[in-house]
Amino acid sequence: MTTIIKETLMPTYARLPVTFARGQGAVLFDTEGKEYLDAVAGVAVCSLGHARPEVAAAICEQAQRLIHTSNLYQIENQQALGARLCALAGMDNAFFCNSGAEANEAAIKIARLYGHNKGIECPVIIVMSNAFHGRTMATVTATGNPKAQAGFGPLLAGFVRVQYGEAEAVAQQLATDPNIVAVLVEPVQGEGGVQIPSADYLPRLRELCDQYDCLLITDEIQTGMCRTGKWFAFQHTGIQPDVMTLAKALGNGMPIGACLARGKAASVFGYGNHGSTFGGNPLACRAGLAVVEVMEQEQLAQRATELGEYFLTGFRTGLAEVAGVKEVRGKGLMIGIQLERDCGELVKQGLAKGILINVTAGNVIRLLPPLVITQQQADQIITTVIDLIRDFL
Repeated sequence: MTTIIKETLMPTYARLPVTFARGQGAVLFDTEGKEYLDAVAGVAVCSLGHARPEVAAAICEQAQRLIHTSNLYQIENQQALGARLCALAGMDNAFFCNSGAEANEAAIKIARLYGHNKGIECPVIIVMSNAFHGRTMATVTATGNPKAQAGFGPLLAGFVRVQYGEAEAVAQQLATDPNIVAVLVEPVQGEGGVQIPSADYLPRLRELCDQYDCLLITDEIQTGMCRTGKWFAFQHTGIQPDVMTLAKALGNGMPIGACLARGKAASVFGYGNHGSTFGGNPLACRAGLAVVEVMEQEQLAQRATELGEYFLTGFRTGLAEVAGVKEVRGKGLMIGIQLERDCGELVKQGLAKGILINVTAGNVIRLLPPLVITQQQADQIITTVIDLIRDFL
């Protein structure tokens, strides 16, 4: 079977030499029965852990009733999930799709159509350095990673890039380019290395977008669904975006994405402007409803805040005297440990020790554990990662 897989799958991933057979909570078991503590959660997807009973039961029950009808008809679960998300986020309406990239595509299309409706022939969206928004042609153009863009030119026109975290760079662009229709930003950059801007960054962007009649779009694909200690990371700042995108943890592994809008952005799309064959089907939305229910019942936003502080304290204390550690930073259960040199090899070393970690931006250990990890598992992650770093440096 292994030989067949290697011969028939396109080599788009440098997969690690492990195959997981099952999971339970924050633990995964490979085909040989070895146990691994998961500090990646499918890259912030399985926030409720693996094989979550409530989600599994919801999927099973829904699959036995109805999986798909298409958006030619009303979908009760989609309407219910849209209402719940809009209420939690303070938004007006939602479009459902299948992934984060698709959610961002919808947001980009809203921004462009918003500009065209104002008479702007060539609308421009401000995007950020080191951003990651997906791998479709529009979202890879918006992404600030030359490696992800290499070989796929010509990229789309209509994007201008500024330094992440520097609101006045956005102000300068808005003051000089009347074609700008939106600002697309991650409240915390995940793929960019767990970069956390100053507390006044998003409020200043909100102010600028209001001043220049532009849409503020927040990409909450990695930061959303309680990951940073709020339902959505923009809620730490007290502002409201015009458009917000979600995916990853919304389905706890069931593919689903959403683009939410409010105010002037909520009325941009009309009949025929956008669509998705599978988006918002009964099965995916039932999973999303189950995820929201569990997160509410178990107050996982608060849990992420408490455990996030615990992780930061543990790492900062344990690595305080270790030369080569540049910074420990985080927001909720989104933790980054930046070293002074590239450390990608730590991923395999962690695997050998029975822990799943991730390295992004070359030299940042990124930890995105399930929000339901126990105190004992948190201690195990802290101890093991500190040992890995000490041995590496």
